[in-house]
Amino acid sequence: MSSTYGSGRLSREDYKKQKELEAARMAGTAPPERDADGNEINPHIPEFMSKAPWYLDTGKLGLQHQRKAKPTTTTSISESKWYSRGSRVGSAPKKYRPGACTNCGAMSHKAKDCMERPRKTGAKWTGRDMMADEAVESVNLSYDAKRDMWNGYDATQHKNLMHDWELVEEARRKRKASELDKGTAEGGPSEPGANSIEAQFASSDEDDDDDDTNVKSKSTVRNLRIREDTAKYLRNLDPDSAYYDPKTRSMRENPYAGKDPSQLAYAGDNFIRYSGDAQDILKREVFAWEAGERGNSSAHLQANPTQTALLYKEFKGKTSEIKSTRQQEILAKYGGEEHLQAPPRELLHQEEVYVEYSRTGEVIGGVEPQVGRTRYKEDVYVLNHSSVFGSWWSDGKWGYKCCKQTMKNSYCTATLTK
Repeated sequence: MSSTYGSGRLSREDYKKQKELEAARMAGTAPPERDADGNEINPHIPEFMSKAPWYLDTGKLGLQHQRKAKPTTTTSISESKWYSRGSRVGSAPKKYRPGACTNCGAMSHKAKDCMERPRKTGAKWTGRDMMADEAVESVNLSYDAKRDMWNGYDATQHKNLMHDWELVEEARRKRKASELDKGTAEGGPSEPGANSIEAQFASSDEDDDDDDTNVKSKSTVRNLRIREDTAKYLRNLDPDSAYYDPKTRSMRENPYAGKDPSQLAYAGDNFIRYSGDAQDILKREVFAWEAGERGNSSAHLQANPTQTALLYKEFKGKTSEIKSTRQQEILAKYGGEEHLQAPPRELLHQEEVYVEYSRTGEVIGGVEPQVGRTRYKEDVYVLNHSSVFGSWWSDGKWGYKCCKQTMKNSYCTATLTK
């Protein structure tokens, strides 16, 4: 065990002598070292146990830092003293004293800590209605007494409460007995089922039908256990269905495999996590983290949700604006805007009909797709024409291509001229 711990840096000769002395103590040829209390120190104790940490180092040798600290002069829970709330010491002063509260004139507190009603003109200036000093006590509690949730509770308060309830119950029983005696004396017909067990148990509730608070409490008790919410592990009793984690009470997969999740009342925790506004909230939280790393402490999803939503909306608007501006700059510099236009939908139309043509344009394989027809008659030639009217144009007039006539009701003469 090092005897020069805390004495500073040693020279080579001193360090060598110290190691020789420690070896002699371990061998028993040198007397062991003693601590501040005169007790012998075992030389075989490791250094990591003999060295005191910096927050417990007193500069003295020994193992005091390894022993239990002596208890401080604190009282136990049963012997602990509590504050005497509202009690006054002595009588009220006649005039204002320097350093006292300017509102009530007591010396035990200042005006900002005064619990009296704020006066229009304080006692310092009026000199009237001076208040006596409060009893200020120094309560020294132990570790357990500081953490005792019932410390300072007066049990007589509960006795007074029980006494008040007993008086109320006694008055209620007397009123009920007087009503029964009055009904018996009048000889009126008694209510059916008045002596039943249900009526006896409901008598305490019927006495307070006029009390709105009691009605609300009764309805709350009746609706306390609603068993409409089915447990997750009862959704599907198949052991090969979605796994239910009893520790976290989570079922990530869909218990109704093969069914549309949007039509189910419950489709697993993953469906809830990735649907609705869950993704938007997650993006806002990531935005708040990144904004905090950049130095914006006002963006916080829990502390400032509204401000975070507005900042995120502004951030998205600026991001899209910067993106569109960069795109316009690139197009203005390099061109190629025509390639960003979407092609016509007719070109994107896909068919699974296979047709093979020859060099002359004849169909040699497959079936040629049929041309769509309208509700009007097509390919109908009238008056011996082999073409339709409007298939020929000449000198600003329409006509038939077969006979070059411009009158629509004319008979075709192309065959006659041939």
